[in-house]
Amino acid sequence: MTRTQYLAAILSTVPLALASCGTQAAGDSAVVASPSAEVERPFTVTEHGAFDEPWGADFAPGTSVLFVTEKPGTMKFVDVATGRSGSVSGLPKVDYGGQGGLGDVAFLPSEAAPALGTRTIFLTWAEAGSGDTRGAALGKGTLTCDQPNACHIEGLTVIWRQVPKVTGRGHYSHRIAFAPDGKTMFVSSGERQKGAPAQDATTNLGKIVHLNLDGTPAAGNALAKNDGAQPDIYSMGHRNVLGLQFDASGQLWDLEHGPKGGDELNRVVNGDNYGWPVVSDGDNYNGTPIPRHSTRPEFHAPAISWNPVIAPGDFVFYSGKLFPQWKGDAVIASFAVPGLVLVRTDGDSAREVARYPLDRRIREVVEGPDGALWLLEDGPEGHLLELRPK
Repeated sequence: MTRTQYLAAILSTVPLALASCGTQAAGDSAVVASPSAEVERPFTVTEHGAFDEPWGADFAPGTSVLFVTEKPGTMKFVDVATGRSGSVSGLPKVDYGGQGGLGDVAFLPSEAAPALGTRTIFLTWAEAGSGDTRGAALGKGTLTCDQPNACHIEGLTVIWRQVPKVTGRGHYSHRIAFAPDGKTMFVSSGERQKGAPAQDATTNLGKIVHLNLDGTPAAGNALAKNDGAQPDIYSMGHRNVLGLQFDASGQLWDLEHGPKGGDELNRVVNGDNYGWPVVSDGDNYNGTPIPRHSTRPEFHAPAISWNPVIAPGDFVFYSGKLFPQWKGDAVIASFAVPGLVLVRTDGDSAREVARYPLDRRIREVVEGPDGALWLLEDGPEGHLLELRPK
């Protein structure tokens, strides 16, 4: 069977009307989670100003300075130890609209230094194409901070793109995670609300890609051996991955939106296929069913799935000392709770252990240098929240 015949065969089981998140919250298995009890919050919440549609955040390694991207195309920073804040210039032109705009920000852990100075910066964003098309891009540049309230990016160059660019403004995903050895990186590439490309290895839509730090395909990507496959593909069959993180053991996990039901936390394995849009633990928004993971064991089932959805943002595996009871757990930002969802993993499975409601939808969660958690609310006037033990 040729690759084209195989693709046609598996997609023949997919309902004609595929799910689409549009601009609603959900866009951005073996185990279907039952909602855990809402327990007393073991933390205090302190508010630290607001941002315009914040999307991604990262601490510059070795510092207490948090950089925050804003979806319309701007970026700011705040020193959480002193309250000093500022803005960043030299950003790319973004295609703002729907779920698109400026996306993730990431710094190399190997460049940890107590002063901001000059260091490498990685950004993702929605990039316009020809006609009414667009796609995610990954850029690499040099960040210089030589003024108290201003930094600038020089030499920002696109090193990877989603291919092909398509219509619509949803499911970019574009989260960044560095490998534990710091030599390569992973990027989540959403299927852009098109469904079928997630099962087509000739495109990198609906995939997790594995790259060298210059954006070229990393060695050892198992799916690159397939005829006509994109060489950057690490895993396939993904929908809209808004969280991508390594746990303490060096295992990669993703957190992705399902359609009407079926949000997933997945242990990501090189060469595996996660089934979208052939299978899901949710259904299409128009009510037509999608076959469940249990009907197609050849696909890698999620460690846990949610129905109804939690509508996740980003997540972290907690490693700090301030909340020892959460050590190693996935702390998940949620739109639907809204607040935090705590999940405990065990091999290829996981279980929800707690929910902590907050006032507004949470887009981003970052662990600070001392173990405090820093959250960003979703939307205009999205506040920066500091969580510390009571």
